[in-house]
Amino acid sequence: MSRLLAGHPHGSRSLMWFRRDLRVRDNTALHEAANAATRGVVATFVLCPEQWRKHDDAPAKVEFWLRNLQELKSALSRLNIPLVVVQAPRASSVPALLVSLAERTKCDALYFNCEYEFDERQRDDSVAEAFRARGLAIHSRHDHVLFEPGSIRTQADRPYSVFTPFKRNALRRVAEQDLAVLPVPPKQAEIEVASTSVPIAIDGFKSPVDPSQWPAGEDAALKQLRLFCGSGIDEYAHARDFPALDGTSRLSPYLSAGILSPRQCLAAAVRLRRSTSVSKPGAGASTWVDELLWREFYHHVVALFPRVSMGRAFRPETDRIRWRDDPECFERWTQGQTGVPIVDAAMRQLSTVGWMHNRLRMISAMYLSKDLFIDWRLGEQHFMRHLVDGDLAANNGGWQWCASTGCDAAPYFRVFNPVTQSERFDRQGEFLRAWLPELAHVQGKAIHDPGRLAANVRKHLSYPMPMVDRTATKQRVMAAFRSVSGHARSNIVASPWPTPTQSDATPRLASRRTISCTSVAASRAPLAPSG
Repeated sequence: MSRLLAGHPHGSRSLMWFRRDLRVRDNTALHEAANAATRGVVATFVLCPEQWRKHDDAPAKVEFWLRNLQELKSALSRLNIPLVVVQAPRASSVPALLVSLAERTKCDALYFNCEYEFDERQRDDSVAEAFRARGLAIHSRHDHVLFEPGSIRTQADRPYSVFTPFKRNALRRVAEQDLAVLPVPPKQAEIEVASTSVPIAIDGFKSPVDPSQWPAGEDAALKQLRLFCGSGIDEYAHARDFPALDGTSRLSPYLSAGILSPRQCLAAAVRLRRSTSVSKPGAGASTWVDELLWREFYHHVVALFPRVSMGRAFRPETDRIRWRDDPECFERWTQGQTGVPIVDAAMRQLSTVGWMHNRLRMISAMYLSKDLFIDWRLGEQHFMRHLVDGDLAANNGGWQWCASTGCDAAPYFRVFNPVTQSERFDRQGEFLRAWLPELAHVQGKAIHDPGRLAANVRKHLSYPMPMVDRTATKQRVMAAFRSVSGHARSNIVASPWPTPTQSDATPRLASRRTISCTSVAASRAPLAPSG
């Protein structure tokens, strides 16, 4: 069948809309756009600071996007694909902006890779409607995930809400299906459209993070992937839990922004897992595959249960819990001044490098939601505002797991003891001393809990006392969750892809993820008492 479209006697031209897929290798939509075009390809990226603010995108993440856009522009130029960067004052203006660009550059088809959050899906539906109204074709592809959301289902033909059976099913699919990594698309004929400049900064998104922490571009991402697979992955199953070690992949920013695809990572891990050095159960490659599938699982949850994109708990009955409204305690948590060393070191790492070790994300999230009993949504928002790898699906999934409000979450009675966690995963206090200079000279186990020091020694430390009594806080958590456990668990219904059902599109809070202690307290009444 001919690929020529009516209205373009000299062939077809593709408009490729980049979002969180800033790469030329293994880019599904780009690959199809380039192979379908006979009159070249035009690439575009839409800057939308208003939406980024609404979605709490971190300055470090925006700065990372811009640096990677510059690298992408160079990679595309080698393929004779110009990159046209445009700015939208608001998300609602994106459809008209893209239609205008398509018509101005004589493109007759739009290609893009799907995004799964509720706002993004609504925007993309509006873009599709606008293009079709002008007789322009539109092609969306699933690329940010391994499998189309909703395609991995239980025997009862429902989407999974528990990770382990989801993982088993996904691993079967990996073994059965071809998840081949696509090559760089073919070079295009030169066209009359010129690239535009990529801004080096966006007003309101000045990043405090040293850019050298996160080198930009596909080559840098692939170099880090090769480095991890060549050495670090063998010890990953053990070393990933110890924040003082360089035991994680450090690939999360590249996956979040789409500098790497999940298929590239999976292919690298599968090759290693099949080798003799990592063939034993629980080896590093297998453990890393599990982590990639956790990412996949949470993206499926976001796509199929839109309520989690709108500030709602996955388990609706837990929306009845009345969390503590304590701005002062919350502020101390954000500043790393809780008096709990492992939590404070984690929070200071976040504010300095725009990233936090995964074990520490769990410890600090559970401390806020369980020990301080402050709404997990405030912590989720704070993380998004600082993480270079901020991703709604992974961040929301992790926070709801820790707060016991999500799918396959930790039982509400599981409350990490941060001192025990610190002693177990930073035994010598190396990580603590790196981030807490006021405790640098504290020796022995007291580094994990300065309260163990003699009073005449403790008083000379310029370090705060713990904010709460952990015994009392655990009792408070137990009482609060028991108070809602008597309510029948709501029937949690997944929406079909791609259109969310109206019944699941619950009213959002002030915006998708913009909340405060006051708005949390005022937005859901009546609520169950916290005890």
